[in-house]
Amino acid sequence: METLIVYFETITSRDRALIISGGITLFWLIENSFPFFKFKNNKWHHARINIFFTLTTIVINFILAFILLQAAEFVLQNNFGILQWLPKMNIYIYTLIGLLLLDLIGAYLPHYIEHKVKFLWRFHLVHHTDTWIDTTSANRHHPGESIFRFLFTTLGVLLVGAPIWMVFMYQSFSVVFSQFNHANICLPKKLDAILSYFIVSPDMHKIHHHYKLPYTDSNYGNIFSVWDRLFGTFFYLEREKIIYGVDTHMLAVENNRLLNLLKIPFQKSRSPQQE
Repeated sequence: METLIVYFETITSRDRALIISGGITLFWLIENSFPFFKFKNNKWHHARINIFFTLTTIVINFILAFILLQAAEFVLQNNFGILQWLPKMNIYIYTLIGLLLLDLIGAYLPHYIEHKVKFLWRFHLVHHTDTWIDTTSANRHHPGESIFRFLFTTLGVLLVGAPIWMVFMYQSFSVVFSQFNHANICLPKKLDAILSYFIVSPDMHKIHHHYKLPYTDSNYGNIFSVWDRLFGTFFYLEREKIIYGVDTHMLAVENNRLLNLLKIPFQKSRSPQQE
């Protein structure tokens, strides 16, 4: 564990970039060999759009990274945050608690809020307009949403009292898990169901991308599935019944054109339909 702590405490920008690109490459190869849905689309055109949003997210997080560093330094110097107030414990338990709390405050909570606050939903809508979900969809976030999510990541660091090595560990895990549960792959149903009691499995997250309510407003988890089960936002739908996208933006000119995707938050809002 000490080796991992030292690694993430001193992780370089190059290594962080390799984690992102390595994950996309791995799951891209797997889903091309064993796809769940056989999409009739231009996969490279689709990937270019999503990689554009991935790059904007990376740039925003890189520019604002000093805020995370300052937040992590603040909690240690001022003995602030949940982890700082807990008694000494086994490092593995300490790390698990920290990752769970970062996942709650930095991922589940802002995701839930984005679905409930109309102004924020307009930005998050860009992610849901994707009708060909694959591993590149993981970071399909409008730049405005990336900034909002970064603010909650910072809030998570402060409230959790997370040291910087844990922050970078969480972010690295978050990227890979998101690429995994967005990937166009199909695990055996029993295996997927078992995994969904612990982590957000592919089937569990596919339901979140179903095009109609109430499924769109469910399964908000990022890494751990416990928060959805605890707060009653876990939904189930047979994988064969899933239709990707969001019912308000099902036309290709709306959901597969980069310029329009950038404009969506500033267009007139539309009311979704219940299934």
